[in-house]
Amino acid sequence: MTASFVYAATRTPFGRFGGALAEVRPDDLAATALTGLLARAPALDPAAIGDVVWGNANGAGEDNRNVGRMAVLLAGLPTSVTATTVNRLCGSSLDAAMLASRTVETGDAEVVVAGGVESMTRAPWVLPKPSRAFPAGHVTAVSTTLGWRLVNERMPAEWTVSLGEANELIADKHGIGRERQDAFAARSHNLADAAWNAGFYDDLVTPVDGVDLTRDEGIRPGSSPETLAGLKPSFRSDGTITPGNASPLNDGASALLIGSEAAADRIGLSPVARIAGRGACATEPQWFGTAPVEAADRALARAGIGWADVAHVELNEAFAVQSLACVDLWGIDPEIVNTRGGAIAIGHPLGASGGRILGTLAARLRESGDRWGVAAICIGVGQALAVVLENVA
Repeated sequence: MTASFVYAATRTPFGRFGGALAEVRPDDLAATALTGLLARAPALDPAAIGDVVWGNANGAGEDNRNVGRMAVLLAGLPTSVTATTVNRLCGSSLDAAMLASRTVETGDAEVVVAGGVESMTRAPWVLPKPSRAFPAGHVTAVSTTLGWRLVNERMPAEWTVSLGEANELIADKHGIGRERQDAFAARSHNLADAAWNAGFYDDLVTPVDGVDLTRDEGIRPGSSPETLAGLKPSFRSDGTITPGNASPLNDGASALLIGSEAAADRIGLSPVARIAGRGACATEPQWFGTAPVEAADRALARAGIGWADVAHVELNEAFAVQSLACVDLWGIDPEIVNTRGGAIAIGHPLGASGGRILGTLAARLRESGDRWGVAAICIGVGQALAVVLENVA
């Protein structure tokens, strides 16, 4: 077994639902991220890419028919470059990176591209086929943008509550109130804005041709708990979760270049971070928000380190409440978490978010010089993934 390393990372700016990227197909977004990634390694012959592993959560529209392969073709890579698409919902592109790292570590390939894409704006409505021709009653088109759809009646009702209600349950269980959630959300916006202003994301983001979007569209500079307190709850009349303290619907893509240590000459870059540990966890579906706790603990154990060694955490902010619950249960300093902003501000295009947090973590370790970091993400239907990176830059 050999080791696997992150050599480069990029992503598109993340657009708001119905916003600047609304007219861009998801396969074109994927191709943009792939092209932008390879531009960061100009010495690499694209024909040397052993595989492309791409994440996508919906796959019901223009991202159908293996969007990873479509990205390869649209980006103009040699037709000999293979590609697959994986679906672990919100964790799809982190799953893609984990699969890519295993491919490198087993020696099946020296260079693998991982990434993911989602256009939540362009996710279609689907119309189930009737069991018999010409039904007399009404039929309903179902949105594929987010959450449960076409639920199997055999599923227990408590498993199929909405994502928002599941997180209200977390708020109840862990005693995390509205004020704390709003403060966390405001922090996310202000840190993301500061990071963009300081140039942190300049080398991490690839612009989308023909679109006037130079940074993540959902960031609200100057956010405060006081301004967020004016928003109404979204899921319960007396609830704590609002559009201000939950991640929005978004469009975007991310990509990572992963290779062996021996591939450095072929890639033409030095590695940035070693993929030192991986972890997956599953729980009852309604408790998906705190599943990253166990996933990260498993990844740390496999890396042979503990939380005391970790300097930076990139935790995907699906909801402020689940992020706070994870931080509390880990018992870590919240100031090491998402120091360059999180998904509440930056956005959460489902299939792209895992690649975003892993690429951001690698860049953060390189910037700070610290050794260890953790990327973790919760996943609907009761799962989570985590990766430990070791800085080698």
